[in-house]
Amino acid sequence: MRTNKQKVLLASKILGIVIAVLLIGFLLFRDELLDQAIDKVSTTMKLEYNSDFVIKKASFDGVSGVELNDITLAPKNLDTIFKIQRIKTSVNLWKLLIGDVQLGTLQIKNGYVQLTKKGNVKNFAAFLKKDKNEPKDLNEKKDYAEFAYRIISKVLNLVPTDMTLENLVFKIDDNGKKATVNFKKLTLFDTKLETAIEVKTNSFSQRWRINGIADPRNKKGDLHFFNIDTGAIKVPYFDERYNLKMSFDSIRFNIQNIDMSHGELHLDGYSSIANLNINHKRIANKDVVIKNARFDYRFLLGSDFISIDSSSTFHFNKIKIHPYISYNTEEDTIYRLRIRTPKMKTQDFITSLPDGLFTHFQGMEATGDFDYKLDFMYNKNKPNAIIFNSNVNKRNVKITKYGNIDLNKLNGEFTYRAIDNGVPQRPIFVGASNPYYTPLDQISPYLQKCVLTSEDPSFMSHRGFINEAFKQSIVKNIRTKKFSRGASTISMQLVKNVFLTREKTLSRKLEEILLVYIIENNHITSKQRMLEVYFNIIEWGPNVYGIGEAAEFYFQKKPIDLNVRECLFLANIIPKPKKFMWQFDQEGLQKAYATKQQTFLRNLMFRRGLLVPEDTIGLSAPITLTGRAHSLLNIKVKDTTVVDSLDTKEEFDF
Repeated sequence: MRTNKQKVLLASKILGIVIAVLLIGFLLFRDELLDQAIDKVSTTMKLEYNSDFVIKKASFDGVSGVELNDITLAPKNLDTIFKIQRIKTSVNLWKLLIGDVQLGTLQIKNGYVQLTKKGNVKNFAAFLKKDKNEPKDLNEKKDYAEFAYRIISKVLNLVPTDMTLENLVFKIDDNGKKATVNFKKLTLFDTKLETAIEVKTNSFSQRWRINGIADPRNKKGDLHFFNIDTGAIKVPYFDERYNLKMSFDSIRFNIQNIDMSHGELHLDGYSSIANLNINHKRIANKDVVIKNARFDYRFLLGSDFISIDSSSTFHFNKIKIHPYISYNTEEDTIYRLRIRTPKMKTQDFITSLPDGLFTHFQGMEATGDFDYKLDFMYNKNKPNAIIFNSNVNKRNVKITKYGNIDLNKLNGEFTYRAIDNGVPQRPIFVGASNPYYTPLDQISPYLQKCVLTSEDPSFMSHRGFINEAFKQSIVKNIRTKKFSRGASTISMQLVKNVFLTREKTLSRKLEEILLVYIIENNHITSKQRMLEVYFNIIEWGPNVYGIGEAAEFYFQKKPIDLNVRECLFLANIIPKPKKFMWQFDQEGLQKAYATKQQTFLRNLMFRRGLLVPEDTIGLSAPITLTGRAHSLLNIKVKDTTVVDSLDTKEEFDF
């Protein structure tokens, strides 16, 4: 009887012989196998992607090395995707035996990769199409951690430990919007990476350098990007394609750990950027500058979730934020966002705000400190169960200097000028010397109730924001996959009109939110005063500002004399005051949809006890515009026919 040791030894010998036979067979027939592999790829490219894949010369170099010359991939009748003069590489044979491709060395010399779009024709479009023949199991759930780790491992295996690139050019030509990134030289040896890169676009040219550590086998890296020339690094292509201009002094990417254990994938590291400059009309009307930002991250992936762990930290100048972001599909599809900021000085927060994004806060000074918490959860299968809680815990916070904006302006007389499409409108004086200015007690109580009900029912009790409105806005915007509903309160509308502009930028919206919070939570003015100013400055029609002008423009009345029906009409036109005339038909009567909206608002006020049936007695007749607004209606003049000239003469004589 053979012992276990003898059996193991025998098996090892047999395995060694098999490997030796396979290796000898591979060495004997490897040229034929290489030709077959190239032919297979060429056939696939031709049949599935209508492209020609050509390698003019392919040969082995040593035991595990391969050298390819004049490699080309060109779609039929389209621009060539890539053309490379020489590629020389070696693979790890032991990894290859177990089915993994791991590169040991890589040399690429003289070549280009280009993506082009001419009109609507893209030279790479065929490679974006999904395989229709690929089977799909709708009930199969993807293991996010396992899938991500497999992809990361394959990518890192394709990163060699010894690499040299010379004159490898990456080109983009998007209907004349061009960008070229030329790796004049890139070397990776003993984990040390050095590069020399030339970047050219239609508007600038620069020389970049990327230095650092790249250790694909230990899954670690630390890369620094900076400009060899003077000035900041400019981001190519986006300026021409999206009118988005970006630049920065330096950027750093660090990966400290990639680990798969107990079914979870952990990715740890950090990234940082210095003097990021952004310019886009949807962000702000001037350059936005972020001096210093750093993100210490920990990504966690499991079989049914992807998350940024709460131990991650985002540093933004002097602001520190701990985010938690999660996408979970264990039972339902659930999105979660939690933000926590540790206690920080209010002045540090103000001075950390990006230049250009909060221009009205420059020079503002404050005392005290605060911390902030945000909790958000959205269940795709149960959208109405949305959670949105935002809380600021402040301690002795006090604004001691307003900076570029005088918030006390609301408490006195001032001149207001609306800005429409960037054009300042006529000045409106908010004060007693304006004959149309109307104090709150001289505005019909019906109108106050109608406007509050339609625009902001809890205005008198909230602190500038309504959590429930935010929830409903988020739900609707997610369902419609676009921004179709806001959550604006009267406080927000007032701040936008008095202190800001109507420009649709991120800057304006962020400043609006912060200014509302300051005004409402520091009791800078009363709710009654805010409402009075609101009624006297908002637009009620074409070149009609304030309720004094509006009451006369539509009904030739004073605001105090407006009846319920007229107040319902005025409340309903606030969202689109310049289009009031489209509510009326050619007979001068309100269309059905408009009367239906007013009936809905009236019944809502009945249910809330803001109106009683007696308030609407004698108001069943259709609404009639008696002021100048009537002349803007598209009323069709009825044809009249003279039957008898004598009758006409008698009519005049009478």
